Amino acid sequence: MKIVVTGAAGFIGSNIIKGLNARGIDNIIAVDELSQGDKFLNLARVQIADYVDLDDFYLNFAEGHYGQIDAVFHEGACSDTMEQDGKYMMDNNYTLSCELLDACQAQNTRLIYASSAATYGGSSTFVEDPAHEHPLNVYGYSKLLFDQRVRRDLQQGALSAQVAGFRYFNVYGPHEQHKGRMASVAYHHFNQFNAEKKVKLFGQYGGYAQGEQMRDFVFVDDVVAVNLWFLDHPQASGIFNLGSGRAQAFNDVAHAVVNATRALRQEAPLTLAQANAQGLIEYIPFPDALRGKYQCFTQADLGALRAAGCQHQFADVQTGVTQYVNWLASQA
Repeated sequence: MKIVVTGAAGFIGSNIIKGLNARGIDNIIAVDELSQGDKFLNLARVQIADYVDLDDFYLNFAEGHYGQIDAVFHEGACSDTMEQDGKYMMDNNYTLSCELLDACQAQNTRLIYASSAATYGGSSTFVEDPAHEHPLNVYGYSKLLFDQRVRRDLQQGALSAQVAGFRYFNVYGPHEQHKGRMASVAYHHFNQFNAEKKVKLFGQYGGYAQGEQMRDFVFVDDVVAVNLWFLDHPQASGIFNLGSGRAQAFNDVAHAVVNATRALRQEAPLTLAQANAQGLIEYIPFPDALRGKYQCFTQADLGALRAAGCQHQFADVQTGVTQYVNWLASQA
């Protein structure tokens, strides 16, 4: 099997390669750009057949330069939800994706790609349906527009090879260290707790008490498992939510980080109330820059995923974050 992974040096892309390697698949073309040089570390941990810069890949792939490719995992995108340059965002997340889709269909190559829960934006219902898609930023819109293209092609019967898009919710786990402010809250909490002996959360906002805004946090190993399930089931096409299906409070993440770190130090676990009383969790005013642009609640509806036949069981925050903290500590 010959595979392409775009965004290969990134967070989810490198984990997908790791998952493919675990199956004995290493005939993989890794596509990315390394102007941020330290991203190479994610590729140094996996086995690939070749590396191609993204500026060279798309045209060469469309011209058949790489021979028959079985599947493309398209994880490459601008994922900064605060990016305001709409032209840059649309070029990267929409136009290139459309070109890749056309090239994949022309070569009978399967396309498994990253969408985003940002397509729902201000919605309170997270079902893969246009009635609930209200992006709050140009990032979410760029992802939604490509989903709409895929949805239209599927409805018209215009696709000859599998196309599956995943609306990732709040993914956390190994290999996200290069993402800066866009890294997961679990990653930031781990570093805050080790540097400052406390974790910082947003205070009251949007009708939620301090630290009680809720997101669907999903461990990256679960994301990889679902991607690989679709690789095993080429008949499954469509747009699917990829979250745990379980909304949990930011307090749960902070609490899990605190207790997992304490366990590594041979210290007893604390209740959330005890952690608060000891000043291990600090609540800060909600930033003005995020007002009106912030999702206080997300929870993936997994109906479409289950209907497709994927019955993968997802880790809860305590389980996934504990495993992640142990990994982060081992890297230090």
